[in-house]
Amino acid sequence: MPELRRNPVPAANVQEAGASAAAPAAAPKVGFVSLGCPKALVDSEQILTQLRAEGYQTAKSYDGADLVIVNTCGFIDAAVQESLDAIGEALAENGKVIVTGCLGAKKDASGEDIITKVHPKVLAVTGPHAVAEVMNSVHTHLPKPHDPFLDLVPDHGIKLTPKHYAYLKISEGCNHRCSFCIIPSMRGDLVSRPIGDLMVEAENLFKAGVKELLVISQDTSAYGVDVKFRTGFWNGRPVKTHMTQLVECLGQLAKQYGAWVRLHYVYPYPHVDQVIPLMGDGHVLPYLDIPLQHAHPDVLKRMKRPASGEKNLDRIQAWRKMNPILTIRSTFIAGFPGETEAEFEYLLEFLKEAQIDRLGCFAYSPVEGATANELPDPVPQEVREERRARVMLLQEEISAKRLQAKVGKTLRVLVDEVGPREAIGRSAADAPEIDGVVHIKRALVPGKAKPAVGEFIDVVVTKADAHDLWATVA
Repeated sequence: MPELRRNPVPAANVQEAGASAAAPAAAPKVGFVSLGCPKALVDSEQILTQLRAEGYQTAKSYDGADLVIVNTCGFIDAAVQESLDAIGEALAENGKVIVTGCLGAKKDASGEDIITKVHPKVLAVTGPHAVAEVMNSVHTHLPKPHDPFLDLVPDHGIKLTPKHYAYLKISEGCNHRCSFCIIPSMRGDLVSRPIGDLMVEAENLFKAGVKELLVISQDTSAYGVDVKFRTGFWNGRPVKTHMTQLVECLGQLAKQYGAWVRLHYVYPYPHVDQVIPLMGDGHVLPYLDIPLQHAHPDVLKRMKRPASGEKNLDRIQAWRKMNPILTIRSTFIAGFPGETEAEFEYLLEFLKEAQIDRLGCFAYSPVEGATANELPDPVPQEVREERRARVMLLQEEISAKRLQAKVGKTLRVLVDEVGPREAIGRSAADAPEIDGVVHIKRALVPGKAKPAVGEFIDVVVTKADAHDLWATVA
């Protein structure tokens, strides 16, 4: 069966994560395919946790599954097709398929459900963040075991990531209405999780051995806006449901366990300035993932983005003065409808000044249901691709220069893999799966043990290219 997600953790890790006691031999088995972003991955983890709590087992193949759940993505056309293909494969190989995720909430131009129109034999379809609805469908088509064993589930739940890092989803939905995005129509408006619940989940993860906690949402900076930053409680003390207080508490907790906290999907609101000073002790990492998308004010206006390019550049420069080792990751769209050559050149100049460390650029792709499709002056496909290539060529130069400056320096890295000749790790500047890595030479050092997965080690950088670093154990 397909692996759990692209660049996935093998299915065996899912069973290992939840197996503190053996399930009954006759327990029904559920196969699981998880597609899409880390937020969808967390949805998958929640469903798997509930399945294990009720005594279901996880199947490693279609043949061994009594039914299959496919968690879909529906953001862009390529993701829609990948999801439909995965559903089709599951139907062909197994026959009993329940579908959940963002594509489940998406309709075509005529208002029909996309999934059932293409695959009418699926057993049930739900939208994202729908654990209860998915479980109801599972119960209908695969009755739960007679005696569920709650002790089969660890306190931190079932995880699809390696044991040493995990995602912490702090909210659902989004209040923005960006013209190129249909996420709010699938996941709804912002709903922040109680801060006390988040802190309990984070502590359970750290207790289970997680060394890096990746904070995710649709808009991390907006955490608490929907509940007017109401006061919650953690360890008996009041804490506001606010991004800065959440990050402060997570940093304190990470320090107790010698762990990292990494922030993703951070919109550049003014209060993010208050987070930068929290990045000084090596636990809240000096790393911000900021989805800027463009720099020209007119393009940002057509995108209906919540900030202007000039303010973003000023804010980035101010942050770097506060913390010179801050790593900034971002994504951009080239060839948005109406984008002129002058507006694109403006973006290139912005990138030269901003010196973004890690950057992804996408040629604009129309998404069914997005209001951007109605904008005049669409950019031809070949021009969109050419502009994307120009952005990435410039970024390769910027990245190579910034990484070259790290040669000779000592970095702390978290080890992800250990092979016969080298170990692979990540520094504070490297989020898993989307950024570069550090190749660590496995030279025999007298009196020093070889690196282990999930271990922090200090290394000296010896070489760099435009994406990765090479180093030796310090």
